[in-house]
Amino acid sequence: MSGRPSRLPHFLYRGFHRYSLTFCADDRANWFVEPAFANIAIEQMLISSTTNAFAVYAYCFMPDHVHLLVEGRLPTSGLKKYAKDVKQRIGFHDPRKGLREVWQPGFYERILREHESPIIVAKYILENPVRAGLVKEPRDYPYSGSTEWTWEQMIEMWQTNAEAVDIG
Repeated sequence: MSGRPSRLPHFLYRGFHRYSLTFCADDRANWFVEPAFANIAIEQMLISSTTNAFAVYAYCFMPDHVHLLVEGRLPTSGLKKYAKDVKQRIGFHDPRKGLREVWQPGFYERILREHESPIIVAKYILENPVRAGLVKEPRDYPYSGSTEWTWEQMIEMWQTNAEAVDIG
C-alpha cells in the first residue's frame, strides 16, 4: 500500500460508532505466527481498547494482518486515536524493536451502518482462519475472539436469525 487510506472528509470518527478495521503488517510479513508476540499483541490491543473506551466485538490476528470489529463506548471515543494507540502499543512490545517495522502506514476501516448486524461482521472476521486453511472451526484459532461475547453465545447467534440480534 502506498500512503495512507483516505478517510471520509465530513465524518468525525468519534462517538458511538461501530467499525470494521484492518491493520496490515509491513511488507505483509508474518509477524503474528510467533505465539509469544501474537499473545502480547492481543493483550496490548485489549489494553488500548479499554483505555480508549472501545468494545471489541471480534478480533482476529492473522499471520500478516489484524481484523477488529469495535464500537465506541463514549461520545469521546475517537477511532483515529484508538487505531494509532493499538498499533503503537503492539509495535512497542515487538521483541525485535528497531530491526523492522511492524505495521504498514494507516489502516482500513468500514463504518457499520445502523441496519448492519455486528454478529454477521463478527462471523466474517472470525471465520478468516478457516478460509485461510489454518483451522477447521473458528473457535480453534488461538488468536481470535471477543470481549463482549463467549464463543457459545456467538455460535448460538450465528445459528439464529442474526439480523434480529441487537448488541446494544
